[in-house]
Amino acid sequence: MAQAMLVESNLRLFFETGMNEKGEPIYKAKTFNNVKKEATVDQLFQVAQAIGTLSNDPINTVERSDRHDIMA
Repeated sequence: MAQAMLVESNLRLFFETGMNEKGEPIYKAKTFNNVKKEATVDQLFQVAQAIGTLSNDPINTVERSDRHDIMA
């Protein structure tokens, strides 16, 4: 049976930086690499909130991206 091994984890924050001429929101993303693989969703959300307080732009979305190696 195949197994998946977590290799790396990244945290990506999307900030709403303004509006375009059509009135649609403009987003800017910031990625943080080398996130601890053991970090829980609550811990990552707390980190995102803390980073958000340091920004002039509000956070719209928080994403976690994990990369796995699949082996037999």
